[in-house]
Amino acid sequence: MATLYEERKKGRKAASDAVFINEIEPRKRVIFDKHRDAPKGFGLRVTDSGRKVFVLRYLTDAGRDRRLDIGDHGTWSLSAARDYASDLRQEVDRGGDPIQRRDDQAAESTVKDVFERYCKAHVDKLASGKAVRATLSNHLLPALGKRKITEVRRRDVIAVVEKLAQEKGRQAALLLTYTKGLFAWAEDREIIEANPVATIKPGKIDKALSPRKRARVLTDDEIRGVWNRTEPPEGMHRVTLLALRMILATGQRPGEVCGMRRSEIDGRWWRIPAERRGKTEDEHAVPLTDTALAIMEEAGGQDYVFSARGGPVEVAAIGKAVKRCAKALGNQAKGAEGHWRPHDLRRTMRTGLAAAGVSETVAEAVIGHVRKGITGVYDRHRYDAEKRAAMEAWDRRLQRIAAGEDAGEDNVTSIAEGRA
Repeated sequence: MATLYEERKKGRKAASDAVFINEIEPRKRVIFDKHRDAPKGFGLRVTDSGRKVFVLRYLTDAGRDRRLDIGDHGTWSLSAARDYASDLRQEVDRGGDPIQRRDDQAAESTVKDVFERYCKAHVDKLASGKAVRATLSNHLLPALGKRKITEVRRRDVIAVVEKLAQEKGRQAALLLTYTKGLFAWAEDREIIEANPVATIKPGKIDKALSPRKRARVLTDDEIRGVWNRTEPPEGMHRVTLLALRMILATGQRPGEVCGMRRSEIDGRWWRIPAERRGKTEDEHAVPLTDTALAIMEEAGGQDYVFSARGGPVEVAAIGKAVKRCAKALGNQAKGAEGHWRPHDLRRTMRTGLAAAGVSETVAEAVIGHVRKGITGVYDRHRYDAEKRAAMEAWDRRLQRIAAGEDAGEDNVTSIAEGRA
């Protein structure tokens, strides 16, 4: 039988592990992994419907054949599943039975017990980890933390979410999302037999939970309110103002900018590692203009570019500062969406790329959106030259806005010619 490692070597060196596994044809079987880092019995279970689950097959000391499902591909990367399977294999080699251990633990595990394991194994590694921890700690654990996780039902979670939705609709929506993630993780590890909250629809609980897509972009006057200040307004640190400018200059997510490290800078490129991106498993290369480099130099952080108290400035902190200093920044309340927020700077930059004549494909590549569907799988071009030309076009437009001039439109149709 072909192995994962052997299949991976067949002319697939240019494809990522994720792309390679996605291309495995649906057919019921287990493909074992013979990579040098893979433990004995580790492989991928494929179903006729196309589901792909990382597994570990092993024999107990009593000779019982066991198959432990580690988790679905997509939720788990190949390398992460290998590492986890190696830990399980060591347990088996010491005479343990991971499945029996899980069954025993599940019988007694409380929601709080599983929450702590979930955070240590997954949440704490995310860029949004602190926010996820805080939301679950503040709202789910006080109500259900002491309950055995096997006894929690849909109605229990709905009651908690409904109560929060009466005052904080957006926070309630996040609570439901994060709770689903917790229970899905527990299901993958067979701590619970089924996820009781998997099919709960936010809108069925309360209309306040239904997501509303923001369309807020800054006006030219609001852009100047951020860009042209020689000093931050009272109530805002200098590094916070610089971080806001960097979001506007580069179009990257507030969390990515706040966590920007000197070690991620490669000449005139900022290479954001996959583990810091949150919504994708790929590194993202951001071209840096003279303007962006000047912001970094002014920020002056040694490890973290935008440093506060020895660590990175926090996303929540810059959000609070923007709200606190709205009047001083000239931040106007616009309709139902109100004042602009840090993420709206990213949307403003993306809108500015379109206004500068940048194609949708290149503009999406600049801000790091992953291309979906078959195009995203087969078009592996990095668009480095096009991204730099687009970023320079936005920089020129931004400088004209800051100077109070007509922004006009840049002609970026010559990018391809420039590469010839």
